[in-house]
Amino acid sequence: MRILKKNFKKGFVKVIPKTLDDLWHLYNVIYKGDLVYSRTTREVKIDVEYSRPQKGKRISVFLSVLVEDVIWDRSLNRLRVHGTIDEAPEKIAGRGTHHTLNIAVNTPITIVKNKWSKHQMDRLERAKHSEGPPLVVVSIDTEEYCIGMIREFGVNVHVQNKARLPGKLEAQKRDTALQKYLGNAAKALRELVGKNDYPIAIIGVGFTKKQFLKYVESETPEIAKAIIDVKSVNNSGIAGIQEALRSGVLNKALGRMRIAEESRIIEDLLERLGKEKGTATYGVEQVEKAKSFGAVEKLLVADFTIRDASDEKRLALERLMREVEERGGSVIVISIEHEAGQKLQSLGGIAALLRFSIS
Repeated sequence: MRILKKNFKKGFVKVIPKTLDDLWHLYNVIYKGDLVYSRTTREVKIDVEYSRPQKGKRISVFLSVLVEDVIWDRSLNRLRVHGTIDEAPEKIAGRGTHHTLNIAVNTPITIVKNKWSKHQMDRLERAKHSEGPPLVVVSIDTEEYCIGMIREFGVNVHVQNKARLPGKLEAQKRDTALQKYLGNAAKALRELVGKNDYPIAIIGVGFTKKQFLKYVESETPEIAKAIIDVKSVNNSGIAGIQEALRSGVLNKALGRMRIAEESRIIEDLLERLGKEKGTATYGVEQVEKAKSFGAVEKLLVADFTIRDASDEKRLALERLMREVEERGGSVIVISIEHEAGQKLQSLGGIAALLRFSIS
């Protein structure tokens, strides 16, 4: 994320999203009621005196939209900000009419809020310093493989494939089938990586992951150079990737990527809840109670919980988040695009890690 200009006291920030992850961060920063300024196209009907109005013509204009809804379109790699036109050039008649801004990578936008929350400002600052490439993970054993790309918000699965190798008693047939299987996985990896400088991690059960590593080193040495880690997990396929995020075995490879932090925090939450020592709680009522005692160290909110809430509930959530920050706690909005966020959503979409027990 490139931050061109900011003045949170005056309520605005101008940014340029540089990656798909940046669009995800903006999706979690732009709320209903904000003003968003960007260049867009708008149809204008030109009237000529003494003749019928000509067919509408789309022109490029700079305008602002009072936000009503924000939609993140992963398939088209863009953010759709829908609302009513607030400011526009005089030649654009339509103040108060509906318009959608299509925000893509490298599209400058300005966001104006009545009040910026600390977690929103922190998110933008963090996005500014996290423009590294996503991590490609190959999760493989003799039964299946899954190749995915771990981004800030979740896992994009590139390919999944199951194998039915001959039994161990048919050694020659099994070895031939295994080499073909490893070759298919290497081909899929090469298609995903291409000429990009993506770091690669290989995870899996048993010896297959090391066999795959040797195959890649032998057949595609240019891709082998990008492999930074090989780790053992108890599952293969997408379940293996989710386990790796949960257990933290990829923490070194992921660095400070947000998905790793979110996965660690939710595992900490579940561990504390399991021990029943009162240092974690969930549900709006219990979290409100903990906040009133000043006990909330980290407030965890699923992004869907904020977006799906009615106006009344969303304002109450924002007030709770603001009050936690004012009392020295931190607020972390968790993506439900990955397993950790889905677990939080199953707990009602809101939870808290506490400084001390209030039971």
